[in-house]
Amino acid sequence: MHEYSIIESLVDSVAAAVPNNATVHRIDVRIGEVAGVDCTLLATAFEVFRAGTLCERASMTIERIPAQWECPRCKNPIARGAFLRCASCNEPARLAAGDEIVLQRIELEVD
Repeated sequence: MHEYSIIESLVDSVAAAVPNNATVHRIDVRIGEVAGVDCTLLATAFEVFRAGTLCERASMTIERIPAQWECPRCKNPIARGAFLRCASCNEPARLAAGDEIVLQRIELEVD
């Protein structure tokens, strides 16, 4: 289950971003719909992995980002569920959003 390695990377990113005398209260994460991450497993992995880290008392919120496709040539959006080709210029669609994993925000208190 790769959700544990994702959480390990997120906690490492938090540790690199905050000062040593900080207490982390919350982290906000954005997960794309097609990122290949099970958000329930990610939340469980966070509960297990955060013990003994600077995120030990932190909560985590997860925002799901829907997949969005567009034409790479004319930038027209491709409707959800539609054939992944531009109706105007017949170009194959490209994924514009929805595959990301982003540490969006860290809420902390500095002593």
